[in-house]
Parts: sequence; C-alpha cells; structure tokens
Amino acid sequence: MSAAAASVGSNHVARMLADYGAKVREAVMNYLPDREPRRYLYDLLRDYPERGGRMMRPTLCIATTRAFGGRLEDAISIAASLELIHNAALIHDDIEDESLERRGRPTMHVLHGTPMAINAGDALMLLSFEPLLASRARLGNVLALRIVQETARVARETAEGQAIELGWRQENVRITEADYLNLVLKKTCWLTTIHPLRLGGLIGTRGAIDPDRFVRLGFFLGAAFQVQDDLLNLIGDHARYGKELEGDLLEGKRSMLLVHLWNQASDSERERIDAFFDTSRAERQLETVRWIRKMMDHYDCIDYVRQFAHGLAGAAANEFDLVFGGLKPSDDRDFVEGLVTWVLERV
Repeated sequence: MSAAAASVGSNHVARMLADYGAKVREAVMNYLPDREPRRYLYDLLRDYPERGGRMMRPTLCIATTRAFGGRLEDAISIAASLELIHNAALIHDDIEDESLERRGRPTMHVLHGTPMAINAGDALMLLSFEPLLASRARLGNVLALRIVQETARVARETAEGQAIELGWRQENVRITEADYLNLVLKKTCWLTTIHPLRLGGLIGTRGAIDPDRFVRLGFFLGAAFQVQDDLLNLIGDHARYGKELEGDLLEGKRSMLLVHLWNQASDSERERIDAFFDTSRAERQLETVRWIRKMMDHYDCIDYVRQFAHGLAGAAANEFDLVFGGLKPSDDRDFVEGLVTWVLERV
C-alpha cells in the first residue's frame, strides 16, 4: 500500500471510529441508570465511558456486521455491550496494575478508592448483559443466545490471559516470544478484535457463518495492536497516549520489548533486571527504569519490536483478503482493511 493510500485509509478509519463511536456512546449511556446512589455508584459508571476512548471494538463489530449484509441497528446493542465490558475490564486492570492514569486522568481507584472502583467495575460488567438480552427482540432468541455464549467464551479467555500475566509478574517469570504471543491472544486479541469480528459476522449473516474463520485475522490484528501499545508506552506522546509513559516497566508487565532485552542482555544485566522486578512497584526506582530503557535502546529493542509489529500487520492484511476479499466494496469493508495500517500509525 502506498503512503498516500495508507493516509486515506487511516483518515477513513478515524471518521468511522468517530461516527460509529458516537452512536455507541449514546447507546451505552442509555444503559447506565440515572438514579441513586449516584455519588457512590452511577456517577462512577459513567466516568470511563465519558472520558472517550478509541471505540475500536464496537466499531469493528458494527463494520463487520454491515460488511456482511447486516444493519447498524442490528448491531448497536451488541456493540454497546462490548464497550461496557471493555470499560469494566479497564477499571479492574487499573487496580491490578496499580496504574495511576487512564485516558489522561487519574484512574478510578485513585479518585475513589479501591473498594468503590471494584464495585463499579463489577456493576459495569453485570450491566453489559442488559443490551445482550435486549437484542432478542431484533435478532431472535437463537442468535441472541449464541451471542451470549460467545460473550461467555471471551470472558473466560480474557480472565485466563489476565491470570497468566498476573502470575508471571508475581513469580517474576522470564518468558519467550511464544509465551508472549499466547498471552496476547488471550488477554488482548479475544476481546479487542476476535470477539468483535465473530459477533459482527454472526449478526451480519444471521448466524449462517462459521465464526472461527475470523480467529486468525483477529489474532494478527490484535497482536499488532498490542505490540504497538507496548511501544507507545515507551515512546508515545503522553498527552495523546493517555496513560503513564514507561508505566509497563513500573508495573512489571511482560512485553515483546522485555523479551528481546532478556534475549540480548548479558547475565549480569539480566540479573539486574530480575532484581528490579522482584521488588514491589512502590519499591521500584526510576533510576533503574531509566537504565532498563537505556538498555532497550542499546540492544535495538524498539526497532526489533517495531518490525515485529509490521510483520503481524502484514499477516493480518493477508488474512483480511481471505475473509473479506469476496465481499462487495463498502465503507465498512474498507474500515476493517484500514485498521491493519491504523493500528501501527495510532499515537
């Protein structure tokens, strides 16, 4: 794809994210009760959704639905459920990661304390089933039940991925590239790309399609998204990234950058890295974070991981042709294709 074509594609993706995102955000707010106890619960539930976000997951669901012949109104409640689940997961992730910022503002547990944040995350997750149930009137009981079953699966995959990552951090495990990609498949790809694609395909074809045909595309696209996110945590623009730069190192997260550093570093350097991650976040010194960051530059970790992300995106482009290639041209089809470039260009 030429630079000009890539720019057009990214602009199209941005427009679609804004258009469908606004519609989904309105739908999400309709599912958040406006009643007491506002101060202790319902105001908190509106906080993260009102901060914005890229809206990639619900937009991907709607675009896939329409690319396969469905209507926006068929997918809007399912897309709203996706966004509710995503925001619930963000609240819990921020607590587990001890993160301080989310979308440019203090995280919920920083603002309101951990107990209230946990309760708000739980409530958002439970409320995400209301739009799924509401979809029965439009999609019918059989397809609506199948979508609930799909949602149960993505919940399991995501929880398993989160558990693996938390366990590795707790036990300070060194991992391989294969370990990292398996983690990304579960923790990121299922909720971010595979699930929205599968739901969109099911809705668009009224259950006639085999949703497994979307797994490879969703994996490569979601993995490219996550690897780019790892890079942005080190080299992104703080104002646009919306989270703490170098926060992944302070939180002890396993990333492709860290895997490559482990592979290239000397024994003594690996021992210093391991000693850093053996301490709690509160005990980790910024001086050592800066040293690890310097070692990543020394061993060309950023360039290596950037090329790895481009390889994943190339594989996603090939899978897109296999899955969507036979569909008639449309803005929605173009959106899904454009995501392959957009995930690497976002800042």
